[in-house]
Amino acid sequence: MTYSSSLALRRSQGAFSGRNQNGVAFRSTQERALGPISNSIILIVLALVLGMLYLAQVTKTNAYGYKIASLQTEQAALNTQKDDLQVANARLQSVQRVKDSDQAKGLVSVAPSATVRQ
Repeated sequence: MTYSSSLALRRSQGAFSGRNQNGVAFRSTQERALGPISNSIILIVLALVLGMLYLAQVTKTNAYGYKIASLQTEQAALNTQKDDLQVANARLQSVQRVKDSDQAKGLVSVAPSATVRQ
C-alpha cells in the first residue's frame, strides 16, 4: 500500500477514525416509517382503547348512582321509622304523665250505670 492510497483510504473512512477502529458505519438508507395500513390499525386500536376507558367510567358512575339511590331510599325509610318512634314515645310518655299527675290521683272511679234509651 502506498502513501497516497493510505491517505485516500483514511479520507474515505473519515477523519475521526484512527487505528484499530472500524471505519465502516452501517446506516440504513431507508427511514423506518409506518405504512398506511399500520397507521390505520394503530388508530383503530387507540380508538378502541379510548372507548373502553369511556365505557368503564360510565359504568362505574352508574354503579355509584344505583348505590346512592338505594342509600337514599334506605335513609327515607329510616327517617319515617324515626318519626313513628318519636310519636309512639310521646304518646307513651303522655299516658304515664297523666297517670302520675295530682289531678289523676284525685279522680274517683265511677261505677257503670244504666243508660237511657229513647
